Amino acid sequence: MEPRKLYRVREGRVVCGVCLGVAEYLNIDVAIVRILWAVAALCGSAGFWAYLACAILLPDKP
Repeated sequence: MEPRKLYRVREGRVVCGVCLGVAEYLNIDVAIVRILWAVAALCGSAGFWAYLACAILLPDKP
């Protein structure tokens, strides 16, 4: 079995594809990931900085 990797997804993305990539990695609905990330960003700046770091550091899905 091949290990899963975390990528940014180009198809179907809204901003950078980070939430869609995380949803595919965790095998859950992308709406749940987007809501959780928005709540984290609004409750403190850690969610925003985590999204920004993932957008910069994660490679695009081949």
